[in-house]
Amino acid sequence: ENDKFKVNHTNIEFSETEILKLLENHPEKFSPNVIMRPLYQEVILPNLCYIGGGGEIAYWLELKSFFAAAKVTFPMLLLRNSVLLATEKQVKKADKLALSWEDLFLKQALLINDKTKQLSGFPIDLDNLKQQLKLQFENLYSLASQTDESFLGAVKAQEAKQTKGLENLQKRLLKAQKRKLSEILHRITDLQNELFPNQSLQERQANFSEFYLENGENLIPMIINQLKPLENKFEVIIL
Repeated sequence: ENDKFKVNHTNIEFSETEILKLLENHPEKFSPNVIMRPLYQEVILPNLCYIGGGGEIAYWLELKSFFAAAKVTFPMLLLRNSVLLATEKQVKKADKLALSWEDLFLKQALLINDKTKQLSGFPIDLDNLKQQLKLQFENLYSLASQTDESFLGAVKAQEAKQTKGLENLQKRLLKAQKRKLSEILHRITDLQNELFPNQSLQERQANFSEFYLENGENLIPMIINQLKPLENKFEVIIL
């Protein structure tokens, strides 16, 4: 905050230089927790290869120079598959809403904007009007070049004002269409929220027991039969 490192709920703060000096002179005052854990793990029980999800692999890659500085062998990293479990009912909902899996994997704001534009009977983007405006001002610039320089400044200001006005109208038009299409957009967000709880991967949020209680002991063999964990793919399994 304000180029300072602060300790919550205290008046203690450091500049970057101060905190690096403190780390150098008094490392015992810093908790190693998550940063040191992988290094400690590899020292006491070395691994040839570490298999993990996307987030875990990204985290390990940040530690490569740390391992090199400590002269500890860095393990090979292997990305495992990720899985999304969906029901037949959810697949039917997606079909009815004309949603592909590519759509459902989008960020929700982008998905809603895209679907609003697709469902509207007219273009939401005012790019054509922006292009027409640009051409009109090109003529004005040509005229402005033949007169006093103060007129050129007025033309530039007016162009910026009208361009901004079109951009604001485009945003308001999109917002108005979202209100008009609110019922179907609500159904789209509901379905995406079922498949991606808290706008995160299902495997990070949902408990396996939820699916086991619903599908019984056949669930595990079904997943084993369909899953090839080292193919570097995101599997969608229909229950």
